[in-house]
Amino acid sequence: MRFQISLIISFLSIFLISCEKDEEEFINPVETKEETGTQASSELEIEQFVYRGMKDIYLYKDQVPSLANNYFRSNAERDDYLTGFSDPEDLFDALTYSQDRFSFITDDYKALEERFDGVSSSTAGMDFGLGRISNSNNVFGYIRYVIPGTSADTENLERGMIFTEVNGQALNVNNYNSLLEANTMEINIGKIENGTIILSDKTAQLSRSEYNENPVHESKVLNIEGQKIAYLMYNSFTGKYDAQLNAAFSEFKAEAVDELVLDLRYNGGGSVDSAIDLASMITGQFEGEIFLKEQWNKEYQESFEANDPERLLNRFDTKIRTGEAINSLNLSRVYVLTSKSTASASELIINGLEPYIEVVQVGDQTTGKFQASVTLYDSPNFGKSNASENHTYAIQPLVFKSANANGKTDYINGLKPDIEYIESPENLGELGDRDEPLLGNALNHIFGKAPLKRSVEEIKTAEKFKTIGESGMNEINYQRMYIESLPELLN
Repeated sequence: MRFQISLIISFLSIFLISCEKDEEEFINPVETKEETGTQASSELEIEQFVYRGMKDIYLYKDQVPSLANNYFRSNAERDDYLTGFSDPEDLFDALTYSQDRFSFITDDYKALEERFDGVSSSTAGMDFGLGRISNSNNVFGYIRYVIPGTSADTENLERGMIFTEVNGQALNVNNYNSLLEANTMEINIGKIENGTIILSDKTAQLSRSEYNENPVHESKVLNIEGQKIAYLMYNSFTGKYDAQLNAAFSEFKAEAVDELVLDLRYNGGGSVDSAIDLASMITGQFEGEIFLKEQWNKEYQESFEANDPERLLNRFDTKIRTGEAINSLNLSRVYVLTSKSTASASELIINGLEPYIEVVQVGDQTTGKFQASVTLYDSPNFGKSNASENHTYAIQPLVFKSANANGKTDYINGLKPDIEYIESPENLGELGDRDEPLLGNALNHIFGKAPLKRSVEEIKTAEKFKTIGESGMNEINYQRMYIESLPELLN
């Protein structure tokens, strides 16, 4: 995960990064014999890669003593250390800062690449939350939305439906993970009424199959009281679908919308480039201004500042990665719908726009994820080209913290809403409908009306059913924010 650069050699180097969105190739000096030894042990190939990557570029390198540049007196001593771990995962955990929740290792980088491209087979096409029924170990799922063209769609599942069983077994705190990973499953169907789960005699037959999820789940224009309000539900910052996102803004622009409600309540993040593009679509009047500042580990930060300070700045732009011109709305205000599932690149949108326009956050407090990662492969320069053919391990370490133009970062506890409304499985409403509680609260603010409050029944329901998770939480790209190309080194 880390680029191994010796202090003697690497900081005679200059970091030079192109601001272009084209795929960049990371050029890293090939390690010398003094650095790697003349005979690399095949048994330690993966462990040496993991250590080399973490030692080089890990954001929290200074917090892990064994990653210090002079920690080992020799390669033999380093290899003795690596031999003490049962597997690469065990080593990676030991090299990860205790407060880092987001760096990870995978033994199948091909699957990781597919997930970053929006390819999935998880949950049979239903996005759901998981709740624990108070005073018991029983668990229920509630459907938040259904992905078109999937098994869940074919079975006519809908937002707000409840299920408590999978393949005839009641969900509980001990088995829900394993039951929900089945390739085929039968779920029962019910609803919550007056704080009570009511089950019907209906069931749904679901099966996993690979599908591509367009993160632009819904876009529409609401005509209300003489104003045009754009509504966009965007569920992942997936670069492969930037053109579809831009197309939605083309329609909004053609309609000359007055306001935008951006629904990120289930968006766990993704590509930094896509976030910059989305911010530029919302605005347009800040071309060239700083949207995001990067803060790397001490060695990288000092080198960037000395040799290429522009590398640390990400600016509002005018084109998506395909070269297509961005459709900008030039808005001075945006409404963002959030929940505890809103993370990383979604939070980047809120934080990055706040110095420039009014951002009205509606919903619940966000996750609190402000760091970005990158994929490192086992190759001399950590790029995919020339990666080892002996394995498919990759590491995805955090490499920088994001800060907005005013320097705001470290929002560990998330971003607090301006208008709080915590979504209830008893009253989810229909997405994109003006009466759906979160959207309704945004509309009320637009038209100067009092905010909606949760009913007594909703509050009681929330007390009875405690949220414990959601679909996708065990996926390797869950709540990740990442850059798609590595910094380039000049020898």
